[in-house]
Amino acid sequence: MNFRPTPVPGARLVDLEPRRDERGFFARAFCRDELLGAGIEMEVAQANVAWNGTRGTLRGLHYQRPPHAEAKLVRCVRGAAFLALVDLRRDSPAFARPWVVTLAASEPTQIYIPEGVANGYQTLEDSTELFYLMSSSYRPEAAEGIRYDDPRLGIEWPLAVTLVSARDRELPAFDPERCGI
Repeated sequence: MNFRPTPVPGARLVDLEPRRDERGFFARAFCRDELLGAGIEMEVAQANVAWNGTRGTLRGLHYQRPPHAEAKLVRCVRGAAFLALVDLRRDSPAFARPWVVTLAASEPTQIYIPEGVANGYQTLEDSTELFYLMSSSYRPEAAEGIRYDDPRLGIEWPLAVTLVSARDRELPAFDPERCGI
């Protein structure tokens, strides 16, 4: 695996290194030793799959509050998705500044999202599926979020939003006092 920095401290793009032959390829998607070598300490507590049938579907922006804060290793395994990260760590130089990236099943890249960073995504193709490794189990009492269309954040989603859950539509606007970790 190759690790590339992002403008969000601690977040890394993780490029898989496919070993190709006549059958296709094989690549390591998680290796505790390689992650540790890159300064990423992540114990996997849960694995999640998010499948979205319709292009333009939007999920997020989600995070969990400490002590259940979660780091995530996310890979698009079908279709493509536009991801937005918002650093909620008050002491971070990237605090409250969104950063975006596109992940596609056709590209062997995933993203590591550290604790204290909210994320959301919009599907760019029908039948898009993301696979998440999580450092903490889901705790409903710790689950938080920020409205995806908050003008203070100014995230420019690439498509018209075709589907968003009632829960995500009702998330509060970004508030540094409430959201800061």
